[in-house]
Amino acid sequence: MASQLLKDIRADMRLRGYSLATEKTYLLWIRRFIYFTGTQHPAEVEVDWITRYLTYLASECHVAVNTQKVVLNSLVYLFEKFLKREVGNLGFRLASKQRSLPSVLSPGEVSQILSCLDGRNKLIIQLLYGSGLRVGECLRLRVQDVNLEYRALTVHDGKGRKDRQTLLSPALNDQLVEQISHAVDVQARDNEKGVGCSMSPALARKYPTAFKLPAWAYLFPSSGWCPHPLTGEICRHHLHPTVVRKFLKEAVAKADILDKRVTCHTFRHSFATHMLANGADIRTVQDLLGHNDVKTTQIYTHVLGQHYAGTTSPLDRL
Repeated sequence: MASQLLKDIRADMRLRGYSLATEKTYLLWIRRFIYFTGTQHPAEVEVDWITRYLTYLASECHVAVNTQKVVLNSLVYLFEKFLKREVGNLGFRLASKQRSLPSVLSPGEVSQILSCLDGRNKLIIQLLYGSGLRVGECLRLRVQDVNLEYRALTVHDGKGRKDRQTLLSPALNDQLVEQISHAVDVQARDNEKGVGCSMSPALARKYPTAFKLPAWAYLFPSSGWCPHPLTGEICRHHLHPTVVRKFLKEAVAKADILDKRVTCHTFRHSFATHMLANGADIRTVQDLLGHNDVKTTQIYTHVLGQHYAGTTSPLDRL
């Protein structure tokens, strides 16, 4: 039962255009929910089982608030969108989450880490910091997304499935020219063997010869071929995020930065903080980061300690 049900749910999510990451996460929690209810079919389960499961996760498993929200979203999708069952008021209240400030590197610490990297690996971290990219956004860049003349990067299908443009440092011009040349060369060799870069099925239908065009080549291609997750067709995908996390961990250790937790996302936080510290308008930073609400961007003013009406202590005026 569960196997066929999950196949039907997957087909429904793909029909609705959900991302693969969302699909994977929702299926994980729906599967766990089914086992929690004793493998009953969700169509036969009372709606209050949702509250029971969320309470169990919060009180027994001590899951984080954000995890509770993901589970709630996945179960609301299951009941309301897939099963067409009204959930109504569950009488469940998510645990409140206190604001936590992001970990931010100083410019000197960023330089220390970059000095421990070279070539492609260094370029990836430079883009994360210099353009405020998420690691997935950086790795999904294609050759056509890099505009060296206007010093801009186009991010497609970012968080919330939004497109945006962000700035590109001219200091990366030479490295990008070299990386683009490498990416195009990899694609040309693949094309000779009848293989190309991975494309979504919709794009492949709309642009059937795109996999042969240099513009569609991934800027950071993976080292080998793999089957496409949707079509099964052999293709070359972009570099996997775990590759970046691995070499970054080694670079942070070499840089001897022991008092901060440094992840790929730390460079995005550092980009925003340093932009504001250098006098950039908060609305500009919001646009570059792709935030829907300026309140999300305002967290970086708290990192700077400049979130009050006056930015200096009265003690400094004595």
